[in-house]
Amino acid sequence: MPDAEIDSETPIVIILNTDSGDHVEGASAQEIERLFADRGQKARVQTIAGGDNIAEVLAKAGGPGVKCVVAAGGDGTICGVVDALVDTGMELGVIPLGTFNYFARSFDIPQEVAPAIDVICAGLSRPINVGSVNDTIFLNNASLGLYAAILKRREGIYRRWGRSRLAAYWSVLSAMATVYRPLTMRVMIDGEHLRAKSPMIFVAASAYQLDEFGIEGAQAIRDGTFAVLLAPNCGRMMLIWKAMLIAFRGVQKDRDFTLLTGKHIVVETHRRAALVARDGERETMEGPFEFRLIENAIRLRVPQDVALEPDP
Repeated sequence: MPDAEIDSETPIVIILNTDSGDHVEGASAQEIERLFADRGQKARVQTIAGGDNIAEVLAKAGGPGVKCVVAAGGDGTICGVVDALVDTGMELGVIPLGTFNYFARSFDIPQEVAPAIDVICAGLSRPINVGSVNDTIFLNNASLGLYAAILKRREGIYRRWGRSRLAAYWSVLSAMATVYRPLTMRVMIDGEHLRAKSPMIFVAASAYQLDEFGIEGAQAIRDGTFAVLLAPNCGRMMLIWKAMLIAFRGVQKDRDFTLLTGKHIVVETHRRAALVARDGERETMEGPFEFRLIENAIRLRVPQDVALEPDP
């Protein structure tokens, strides 16, 4: 699909997560609406909070005249909006208000509110690939095993100490020090079968995120597949050491993880259901766990120079 110019008269709906962005200047509903009005855009804000059903909110807020829906929040919020937008024909805009903002950073979308709105109003749109696990969308990654336990621990640490990157990193070490439950898995990747015992299987759809941590597999994503990482079944203390290697960009393929690639992954375990981590959120799903790459799933508004580049 060719890149498309953005119509200056396009009605825009902003889904603003009020649990995100308290520390971000200009992130109030009134300020966001004012910034769009200053740029000649008709826009309205619909606020949500943690636990709200984004699809239901969007169904009420959207309408036949809406051409673009803006996700204002972290990666979890953006993922929820995309899940509701696939197959609707509406474009996605992003105002990143999260802790890490991997999705926005992967497309060079500015981290400040006003410049991000400039991109929505004056940029271009381009088609992007997304992933799904059991028919539920993810943008950066989805996984089974240890990472879901880390997210559960992170929620408690956030409630006590607030959201920060330091708190997020501490939750990794804290969970690894107390949780170690390797999964026995039967994995099918693009028709090839293998058996594995690992504390975690991690399906990555973001080349930027792997590049950020110096983990091999980013090129496979740029080439149009998932990068599938299997952590070694090596014991708790060794896993903590490998987490430190990731933090300091010292992790190596084969020594510290197994890398596989493919567009269609099915994972079977001995458990009827399991926690699935998906773009920083977690939920219980019933197995088997089916991961699919959805090509050109949605159009995203990006800076003009990014719209002309190959897929990141």
